[in-house]
Amino acid sequence: MEGSLSTTNLLLGIMAVVSLLEALLVIGAGIGGWILYRRVMALVEGLEQRQIAPAMARVNAILDTVKGVTETVKEETERVDQAIRTTIDRVDDTADRLRANVHVKTSRVVGVVRGIRVALEQLLSSRPQPPASAAGRV
Repeated sequence: MEGSLSTTNLLLGIMAVVSLLEALLVIGAGIGGWILYRRVMALVEGLEQRQIAPAMARVNAILDTVKGVTETVKEETERVDQAIRTTIDRVDDTADRLRANVHVKTSRVVGVVRGIRVALEQLLSSRPQPPASAAGRV
């Protein structure tokens, strides 16, 4: 039995040493992971400062320029729209005035032409016209 107990103790000692080595290995892996994490974060921060920050500054400058151009285009569009509306109003007003003037002048000419026509018809008619009261009885 004594042989069996020393074998058991030996196996327990080996298992304890192996467990201790495993614990040290896990602790070493944790420390290695922490160091690797710090290095990667330093690399990312450096990359961010060297590459991303200037790119973001350029993108922000471009966006500011686009915003300014958009505002200018909007203002100019409103100005052109107002100018077009004013021009259309003036054209409409001019057309109304022209229509009224043409109507006044043509109505006078039409009246004169109708009067001349009636006068010519009266002069050129060869038969006498019955009186207005006789025409109503027929």
